[in-house]
Amino acid sequence: MPTATATSAPPDLAAPAPRSPLVSWLAVLSLMLGLFSIVTSEILPVGLLTEIGSSFTISDGMAGLMMTLPGLLAAASAPLVTAATGRVDRRLMLGAFVLLLALADFLTAAATSYWVMLVARVMVGVTIGGFWSIGAGLAGRLVPPRSVARATSVIFAAVPLGSVLGVPAGTFIGDLAGWRTAFLVMGFFTLAVLVLLLLVVPPLPAPRATRLRVLATMLKRVNTRFALLTTFLIVLAHFATYTYVTPFLERVTQVGAGLITVHLLVYGVAGIAGNFVGGAYAPRHPRATFAAAAATIACATLLLPVLGRWDVGAVVLLLVWGAGYGAVPVCSGTWFAKAAPDAPEASYVLFTASFQATFSLGALLGGVVVDHSSPSTVMAAGGAVALLAVPAIWSHRASTVSWPES
Repeated sequence: MPTATATSAPPDLAAPAPRSPLVSWLAVLSLMLGLFSIVTSEILPVGLLTEIGSSFTISDGMAGLMMTLPGLLAAASAPLVTAATGRVDRRLMLGAFVLLLALADFLTAAATSYWVMLVARVMVGVTIGGFWSIGAGLAGRLVPPRSVARATSVIFAAVPLGSVLGVPAGTFIGDLAGWRTAFLVMGFFTLAVLVLLLLVVPPLPAPRATRLRVLATMLKRVNTRFALLTTFLIVLAHFATYTYVTPFLERVTQVGAGLITVHLLVYGVAGIAGNFVGGAYAPRHPRATFAAAAATIACATLLLPVLGRWDVGAVVLLLVWGAGYGAVPVCSGTWFAKAAPDAPEASYVLFTASFQATFSLGALLGGVVVDHSSPSTVMAAGGAVALLAVPAIWSHRASTVSWPES
């Protein structure tokens, strides 16, 4: 799970050898496609949740573990893997994580039981934690300083693109040829991304090892703690609800199986717009942009049980929801980066760990609610949690806490 803030290369790195603009931007594209593969593989079960659940004869809440488990593993692996591989060339590590993701997709496609499926999801979780922590802040080492903000926005466009292209395409393939085929296609796509990444990304020696004590020190900073709080509230609300949007559309809106893809596509298109709008405003107005995203998500999910009973209402609210969440990774990543400009990789480690831990908790709690109540209840509960983020962000502004200097 990102920032559009302009993060330059760490000062102790030697300047990279001159490379053509085309190759530099292809390297940026390869990172974006790597993250696209990760995001799609991570959230693809959302569009196939009921079909996978039926295959293994499990409830929607139990099937939601496919979303919970990767988040938990990503939260743990982000600091541990980054610290353990602190001196290893970052290009090599990125390639290793992409290969692991491809193997996870192939294992998912061949899963003979739900427990084999969960093993594959563990592999996805390790990939998420490692790739996000290392790759999210590399724009400053791939393009000239004047292009860093734009390159970072391109990299983080992978998040909404996973929703607008990856999940709907995977859901469509699943409808046509079964959910296993969807993961098989993702595995081959990920292998193609690996080839591109190894061809165009230059050697990227680690500037310094990210030690666990550095992460502990960052937690003492008030801006980092606020970043953790706001990220927790918004991401918890989003994934407690979005994980179960397919059951909601099927049971409440009564959308046919073939049209689920269209609704997810609508959500994803709005997410792309939200990503670039958030990327434009978050570096200059991080609090206001984050608060607006939280309020938008809260509005959409609170109104879904009321207006989402009709297809038009559901589509409109999915547009609003997608636009709001599209800005969230950008805003959260920007806040973490601003809180510790002296430790960029460590910032992304904390960002990834907190984002993914909350992701998994949200999916888990949403599963408990949906199994014991209804999809409408989980939407209303998630909206209330998202709304709490607005006063939390306002309290940061009211306390007049300043951002540290770069």
